[in-house]
Amino acid sequence: MDEELLELQRQLEFAQQAKSSIRLSDRNVVELVQKLQELQIIDFDLLHTVSGKEYITPERLRIEMVSEIKKLGRVSLIYLADTTGVDLYYVEKQSQVIVSDDPGLMLIYGEIISSFYWDTVAEEINERLQECSQIALAEIAAQLQVGSELVASVLESRLGTLVKGRLEGGQLYTPAYVARVNAMVRGAARAITVPTNLTALWNSLQQLLQETDGATGVAVDNSFFQSLFNGLIKEGEVFGSLRAGVHWTPTIFATAQKDTVDSFFSQNSFISYNALHKLGIIQPVQYLQSRYPEGIPLVTIFVHPSMIEMLDASVDDAIERNSWIDSLSVLPTLFGSQDASKILSLCPSVQLALKSHRAAILGESYVLSDGFIKDVFHHLEKEMQKFWIPGSSSSGLHDNNNLNKAGKIRNDSSTLSELNESGTEGGSSRSGSEKGSKKKKERSQGSARASANETDLDKQESLPTKSKKNQKKGKGALSIQVSRAKTTKEDSVGIPSEEWMLDNILSLVPEFEEQGINDPEIILKPLANHLRPMLLASWSERRKALFAENADRMKCVLDNLQKKLDESFLNMQLYEKALDLFVDDQSTSVALHRHLLRTTAASMVDMLLLNLDMHNKLKDGIEVEESQNPESVSLSPGDRINLAKDLPGSLSVKAVALAESLEGKRVETFITALGAVAEESGLLLKKLDKKLERTLLHSYRKELIWQVSTEADPVLLLPKVVSLLYLKIHNKALQAPGRATSAAVSRLKDKLDEPAYKILMDYHSATVTLLALMSAATNDDEDCTSDRILSKRELLESLMPALKGLVLGTSQSQDPN
Repeated sequence: MDEELLELQRQLEFAQQAKSSIRLSDRNVVELVQKLQELQIIDFDLLHTVSGKEYITPERLRIEMVSEIKKLGRVSLIYLADTTGVDLYYVEKQSQVIVSDDPGLMLIYGEIISSFYWDTVAEEINERLQECSQIALAEIAAQLQVGSELVASVLESRLGTLVKGRLEGGQLYTPAYVARVNAMVRGAARAITVPTNLTALWNSLQQLLQETDGATGVAVDNSFFQSLFNGLIKEGEVFGSLRAGVHWTPTIFATAQKDTVDSFFSQNSFISYNALHKLGIIQPVQYLQSRYPEGIPLVTIFVHPSMIEMLDASVDDAIERNSWIDSLSVLPTLFGSQDASKILSLCPSVQLALKSHRAAILGESYVLSDGFIKDVFHHLEKEMQKFWIPGSSSSGLHDNNNLNKAGKIRNDSSTLSELNESGTEGGSSRSGSEKGSKKKKERSQGSARASANETDLDKQESLPTKSKKNQKKGKGALSIQVSRAKTTKEDSVGIPSEEWMLDNILSLVPEFEEQGINDPEIILKPLANHLRPMLLASWSERRKALFAENADRMKCVLDNLQKKLDESFLNMQLYEKALDLFVDDQSTSVALHRHLLRTTAASMVDMLLLNLDMHNKLKDGIEVEESQNPESVSLSPGDRINLAKDLPGSLSVKAVALAESLEGKRVETFITALGAVAEESGLLLKKLDKKLERTLLHSYRKELIWQVSTEADPVLLLPKVVSLLYLKIHNKALQAPGRATSAAVSRLKDKLDEPAYKILMDYHSATVTLLALMSAATNDDEDCTSDRILSKRELLESLMPALKGLVLGTSQSQDPN
């Protein structure tokens, strides 16, 4: 076998040395190789080189690549492709095979790096580290042109062997540097006595290191300090608790904290959450519950059960005495109203009292016994009765103190001022009447004043009718009636205002004010709100009883009102017919219309409004005095409007229109408004027919004849004679004011004979002259006006028989009796 092999070698050598007679081209060689592969004579892979002139087997390529790797330690695939002359694709493919077969190699970022290369790098890094004490991995990675993660993973396996140091937070440190920093961390941690944020501590240590190392120092990451600190905790070098990784509470502080809390709680039986916050306890409720399971957490305070026992005894005593207690006056000053409310709900006596309705908690901290609340309720109920039941408070309305309290029952404060004004008007009207009487006495001596001749006739005139007798009586009762009429609809229902209730509660329980309870929100308003439904229920029951009692009176009021309205409206229609005589005289017609509106119509409206107001009060269950007589009261325009506004619903609107029509110029407008009010209130307006007209005229004539025959005042006689003349001549009941007397007398010229008309005109002229003298009179004794007045009055008295004779006859005028 060896001989054959040697022979073949000699033949090959001979063939190689011999000159070829035939030269093959590159193409022929390629075809020849392909033919050999087809014939499977060459049964292995062949790779083309980049030049295309050479073939190389994969095994040979791997050998050459491994040779380069061993020689350089770190080789890029591009370099291997250039060196072997093989395409990069085949180099990458073979590199994966090489790396998988050799665990000491790694393929990263297109490079094959051997482990001995990393050993060399680690030795270099260690030499540099020992010189600098610390090196940043980012710096090493930049020099090696690899990632920091790769450097970290390579160095971790070589720390303690090839690299004498510690890797922390992207930094390499020597053991000496680590020991130095560890000593700084240990000293700083042991110096801390209060809860501290470690981030601030690490920043201060880092600043200290920079100041110590100067410009050569490298910034230390906080994670390095944190790692050293965690190691100290595990080794038992420092004592404390770490929360959320950065909040450090040393044991010495926790001990002092615990002792402080225990000391305060044991001495006072309570502690506030705010105090625990100041001690650095973030969750005070959980902390206290874990330490004192028997304790009770409130809103801002944590208390011991003994605190409840103490408060329970005080509250129970107050309930037994039918009194009240402010729990805040018993509890320490740190307790708030919410804490008081919660601790009261835990008191056994309070729970039992609330369940049995023996007490109530108001204003969060006040406990009021049922007996105390009933006493206040009965007091307020009596006060309400004083001012809402007229029969029991007529005298109290003139008491200023009572007025102030009663006025506050109303919802608007203006009613109080109206009541006070009405009360003072009563006094002022009396004093004014006294002054007026004195002046009248002086005027009778010649010092009277009048603004105009016919105007004085208008003021002094009062034509008689049965429905207007005693019209001016009872004006002293006007203020009382009007003040009652001014009460609002809510007053009639009996709803006490909050201000009235607060004032009455303070007057009954002055201790509330003595304790400095100036804020009504604390107890006064809650107590008032608690009592209001009770007062309304009581008043509602009383109203129901009064309504039942008032049913008959309501019917009686309406029946009497209908009778009075029939009489007044018939008189109104009778007087209206006389206005037709002056249709052609516009100024006189307006004066007559206004006079009729302000006398007969005004009296009718006053009577109607006062009776409707009385009916409305009876309907609402409010007592009305039996002594009140609406016929005897004369109202002012403002009083009428106020009464009309107090009526219910649409009736109020129509009543206001009726009251306003009195200030107009036409009687027809008044009658229309009166019809609307009558229809709304269920009343009827009786029409004047011929029979009733004759009856009324006959009664009117008899009354006028009697008044003329008995009249002794020469001034007042003239208008009565004129009215009686119109009744005889025109069969009309004329109501003429003083300013229209002249026109009325002038229209009689064609109806009387010349002597009678001369008597009438002479008497009228003398009357006008007398009034003018009285208007111009002074108090000067040297003035002779009084003598002229006396002489003129004597003249009129001498003419009176003749004037009476015009309507009565000679015999009657001479002997009126």
